[in-house]
Amino acid sequence: MSESVRIALLGSGVVGGAVARRLTEAKDEFAARIGRPLEIVGVAVRDTTKDRSDTGLDASLFTTDAEKLVTEADIVVELMGGIDPAKALLQKAIESGASVVTANKALLGQDGAELYELAEKHGVDLYYEAAVAGAIPLIRPMRVSLAGDSVHRVMGIVNGTTNFILDKMDRTGAQLSDVLAEAQALGYAEADPTADVEGHDAQAKAAILASLAFHTRVRTSDVHVEGIMGVTADDIRAARRIGCVIKLLAIAELVEKDGTQAVNVRVHPTLINRNHPLGSVREAFNAVFVETQLAGELMFYGRGAGGDPTASAVLGDLVQAARHRVTGGRGPGESAYANLPIEPIAASQTAYFIRLDVEDKPGVLGNIAKTIGEHGVSIESMRQGARRSQDGVATLHIITHRANEADLATVVDELKSSDDVREVFSVLRVEGE
Repeated sequence: MSESVRIALLGSGVVGGAVARRLTEAKDEFAARIGRPLEIVGVAVRDTTKDRSDTGLDASLFTTDAEKLVTEADIVVELMGGIDPAKALLQKAIESGASVVTANKALLGQDGAELYELAEKHGVDLYYEAAVAGAIPLIRPMRVSLAGDSVHRVMGIVNGTTNFILDKMDRTGAQLSDVLAEAQALGYAEADPTADVEGHDAQAKAAILASLAFHTRVRTSDVHVEGIMGVTADDIRAARRIGCVIKLLAIAELVEKDGTQAVNVRVHPTLINRNHPLGSVREAFNAVFVETQLAGELMFYGRGAGGDPTASAVLGDLVQAARHRVTGGRGPGESAYANLPIEPIAASQTAYFIRLDVEDKPGVLGNIAKTIGEHGVSIESMRQGARRSQDGVATLHIITHRANEADLATVVDELKSSDDVREVFSVLRVEGE
């Protein structure tokens, strides 16, 4: 066990620091599990003068020369984030014969196929368990455990920040802006929360999950995305009245029309029944619900972010890659043989929840139902909410049956222009019963 497996870390932030500490504190355990010691040969950082003694590493290991460092390692662990310079560094590492472990969902969502091809060409591993849902073992089960099954649908809460916000709104009745400020104060949300609240973080993760589930290359740009900034306390209350909760869901499903299969991938705020497994996910936790042909319904739940939870996923990948270095072999590569088309959002099948104010007079409900029915959309339920008779206005909550998205969008446009409708306040998609 004298010959070590050389490890290079790119980044020493919250996750990178946790990885370094664990590798230092449990070096004998890792050596026993792998068959050889793991040796950190360097850590690439922007500023080498910063005190990083809490990592347990000697200060001489920190360097600003990331390009040189990646050519000196057997395994490169990338925890920098972003596209540049992470992409170029990983390309150089792979070309130098190093396996790669990364948590970079933005890079994988945009250029995962390119990295897969390069790893295949040079015979090295590419692992990324930590890129989706933090500590939750999800990527490996989908790549390995379900390799003999067929996945029909993946639906999940993959962003802890937005789940914390929506859950707190549901429990307290507060407005989104107030809860967002609290999330920032507690460290759940960044000073610039755009990637979270606009859905871009979940969008990249949805692309990764869809690619794995349906053996098709799905890029971040293929995923329809809507964030949570339009969700109001009134929406939350309306959902509660009908036994639902609002969650930002990443949904990837296999659809079939006229004998032809396609992939539909989207991220948006969604009404879901409180009794659904995803409906009970609280605070900043993540959960992913997978439906397969043979295994049926599977639920993966746990902490989706944070230094230690994410480090757990990174280290699991690192152990696998290191074992292959010692014993030979490789982990699974890209599986894109199906090469299915990506269905546009307008062609998807969904249901809508529509909250609107209408004129409080005879015949209005019939007119509304007629407008909806003229476009081949049927109503599952229509309920009257708070009524302000002094203003001659009634609030309606309408849930449609599943229908073509384009038809539903046309219905909403016509309702907005109807003389019977004062205002359409919100339109949210509905999943489940």
